[in-house]
Amino acid sequence: MTEVPGSHARHRSRPVRVLRDSYEAFASVVAPLGDEESWLPTACTGWAVRDLVFHCLADAQRALVALHTPAPDPADRDAVTYWRDWRPDPVGAANGRRWSRVGASMFLDFRQLRALYLETATATVTAAAATDPDLLVSTQGHVLTAADLMATLAVEASIHHLDLVQELPGAPGPSASGLAVVRTTLDGLLGRPVPLDWTDEHYARAATGRAPLTGPERRSLGADADRLPLFS
Repeated sequence: MTEVPGSHARHRSRPVRVLRDSYEAFASVVAPLGDEESWLPTACTGWAVRDLVFHCLADAQRALVALHTPAPDPADRDAVTYWRDWRPDPVGAANGRRWSRVGASMFLDFRQLRALYLETATATVTAAAATDPDLLVSTQGHVLTAADLMATLAVEASIHHLDLVQELPGAPGPSASGLAVVRTTLDGLLGRPVPLDWTDEHYARAATGRAPLTGPERRSLGADADRLPLFS
């Protein structure tokens, strides 16, 4: 098979583009927010906007570390199987909520947290662009390629983007490319394309427990309905 000139380079750059799209979309919502808006609730139980932004800051910091942590071991996770470790866990979720709430409260003014998030997200995308997508890296106790790591980061940012804008009418939504990766990931975890005419946004919410299933949706999903949420 003859390779189209430049196609390899485009394939290698795609994970970075999706990550950039997802992070820039999230940042576009965060950038204009003030301290008062930072106390608005989100779709994440117990988290205000500032708590969610702090959580996403920690994720961007983790990404920076991972992109600079080459792994000698073979990959044991990919962009889909990575999420199998993130099944619903009430105790872990409660601890995570508390940790983010306490961490976010250390910023006396949201503008400080906002600035740190924005500069860290930009640094993460810059580091990703300079990383070989095939490089094996370590994160969360697992090894995966940098390209797969970038996909997981785009999924995280896109789903939390939906959480972020719950009480921010008029705020832009997640990037289309980020939501497309969310759909691919969820289909991979489900083991088949979801048999419902769901938008990417609704699929993201329903398959992660953010939107309850209706009776007709449960019937269409069959036994798979009981497997939701696929991760949280």
